[in-house]
Order: sequence, then structure tokens, then C-alpha cells
Amino acid sequence: MVSEFLHHRLSEPLPDSVRGGVIAIGNFDGVHRGHQAVLNAAIEIAKRDNVPCYALSFEPHPRTLFKPESPVFRLTPELLKARVMEAAGLDGLLVMDFTRDLAGTEAIDFVNDYMLGAAGASHVVSGYDFHFGKGRAGSPEFLKDCGQELGFGVTIVELQSNGGEEPFSSSAIRRLLGAGKAPAAAIQLGYHWIVAGEVVKGAQLGRTLGYPTANVVPLENCHLAHGIYAVRLRRADGSLHDGVASYGRRPTFDNGAPLLETFVFDFDGDLYGEEIEVSLFSRLRDEQKFDGAEALVAQMEQDSELARKRLVSFMPISDIDHILCFEGKRD
Repeated sequence: MVSEFLHHRLSEPLPDSVRGGVIAIGNFDGVHRGHQAVLNAAIEIAKRDNVPCYALSFEPHPRTLFKPESPVFRLTPELLKARVMEAAGLDGLLVMDFTRDLAGTEAIDFVNDYMLGAAGASHVVSGYDFHFGKGRAGSPEFLKDCGQELGFGVTIVELQSNGGEEPFSSSAIRRLLGAGKAPAAAIQLGYHWIVAGEVVKGAQLGRTLGYPTANVVPLENCHLAHGIYAVRLRRADGSLHDGVASYGRRPTFDNGAPLLETFVFDFDGDLYGEEIEVSLFSRLRDEQKFDGAEALVAQMEQDSELARKRLVSFMPISDIDHILCFEGKRD
């Protein structure tokens, strides 16, 4: 078994010492509860066989490759996906470069060259709707047949839902976040959704108002509803800090490009250039245009008070949520 989480791109050979593991394969954008069922099945098989357990995923997202003019709203870009995978208990994330050549690979060649060859799988686990290879010919049934013929294990995980007919899905979570329904999205994800990135300098308007913010530029095509959110910020040192964040265009001032601006409670440090994670717990209100700075500051005081009250009421909704959004040093 590997001693630490392995994040490896399969453009480079996989070390012999970690080959022969169980591979959970899929796009896994969001690593939501449906994905977690696939990962958990793989983990259990790996424990039984005493081998490593990895996820095999693809970058960029296939929809972004084929429709670059309309890139997909990514729930978990690669580094964040690896964070969630590690919290889920996997030994590593293997990433394949998704290209038009790869998309045109015959399904049987994908199995031989990539699942068995590059990834070195002894057992493959996929969801009920995962397809691969040219023309999406690599169905779950095809994968089972390959396993029998080529001598590797195959497990297909059936549809997962929250007690209803609608399955857990990345598309549904994107719609919920687009409507500002952060708690509902968290139920589907199994953890509170996270925006990760480097803190950049903005116009520093918040500092002049007494509310300095840590600003993160969201990924392209982020469809999160504009508004004010109760959040929790994790610094690079692992410390957790409650706060209130605005996502939007700052209509009172410049109506510029969307930015996530987080005011951290009871904090007086410098975060510029630091990689942070901001977990969204609850949307407090819409983004508004105020008549001036005085009215905005008065509202920000109310927002901060409400965010503090909301955040106290939240408890972890899963082990993954505990690790990502609750476990850490409290300053």
C-alpha cells in the first residue's frame, strides 16, 4: 500500500511499486455522493485484496474539450478533486490528458493500453452510466466482457439517489449552486462546496471600509449565484476561519468581473499570494447596489452578524465534510 496520497498524471509511467491496484474510473466532477459510492466500492475491494486504490479521471473535462466556447462549470478542478479524493480515503488520483485522439480510441484499445497498461489495474470499478472509447462504445457491459476475457475484475455501481428517482448528478449540483442553494448542493455533494484559489489583490475597497477581504478569482464559467454567503476559509497552514463572502460584480462601486471576496472574522493577517479554500455554507441575500459606502457598511455589519449565527448551527454532514470543512486548527 502507498504511504501518502499519490497525484499522478499518466503521461508519465506509473511506478511499478504502485501498479496492480483497484481503479475507480470516471470524470468525477464534484466527487458527489454518487461518485463516492463508486469510490467506496473500490476502496472495499482494495482492502479485501490488500492493494492500493486509485481514481482514474480526465483533464480537461470532455465537454470543455468539445465545446471550448462554452466550458463546463467545474465543481472540482483537478487540485480540489484530489483533495476530496484523499478525504474520501483513496490512495491516489491518476489523471489522463483528455484529447481528441484519446476520445477516438477504440474501446478495446482503451482497456488494454490505458486501464491495464498505463494504470495497471487489477480491478476496475465504474458507475452504471460510464462510457468510454470511440463513439462511447465502451459500455459497462462491454467492460464486464473485457474483464472476463482479459482476467481483471469489474464492478459496476448502480444508480445512486437521495431517496427519490432523481440521481445524484453534477448537473443537478450546478443548477443548485446557480440558484444559490448552497445547503441543497451540500446534501448532493456530501460536503459543503469549496472555491479554491490564490488570494489576489483587488481594488482594496474593503480595507478602506474596515472590511478587508481575501479575494479569489473563480474559474471560467462559474455559475454560482451572485450574493452574500456565510463561509469558512481554510488557510494553507490548515487553520480554519469563519467569515462572510460576497460573490459578484460589486455594483455599488465598479460592476466589474465576478470575484469571491471573503471577510474573515477576527483576523488581522496578510493572505495575499496564499492558496486558500472557501467553503460555502449558506446564502444570506442577493447582491445589491447601495447608495453609498455608509449604507453598504451598515449592511455588511448585519451580514457578518447573521453569518456568525448561521455558521454556529452547522454540523458535518459526512466524514468527508468533517475533514474538508470542520477539521483543522481554529485561530
